[in-house]
Amino acid sequence: MSDLIKITGISAKGFHGVFPSERKKGQKFIVDIELSINLVNLKDDLSKTVNYAEVAQIAHDNITSKPVLLVETLAENIAKSVLKKYKKVKQVKVVVHKPKAPLTLKFKDVSVEIIRNR
Repeated sequence: MSDLIKITGISAKGFHGVFPSERKKGQKFIVDIELSINLVNLKDDLSKTVNYAEVAQIAHDNITSKPVLLVETLAENIAKSVLKKYKKVKQVKVVVHKPKAPLTLKFKDVSVEIIRNR
């Protein structure tokens, strides 16, 4: 059995992208994270779960840190960081939204979703 912790809408300005203008000007990125974790016998003890404030900070730090070319890489870096810090997490799903991606057509959002298992 696996339970879920979801954090949606973590946003920050990052300088990720293939084009020099993206890396110079920056733009808003939004991250959603879903953690699969066993919460049986939790007994109201934070040490038996995951501190979602820390997970949100991991996403924020990755958005605002060293730029990468691909949002796929950004998603991968976030997933690896979460799995490294929290051994209790069995699976992590990371969705990175890039709502201001440099497309010439009208669109609502571009996103990449990855799932990584322990």
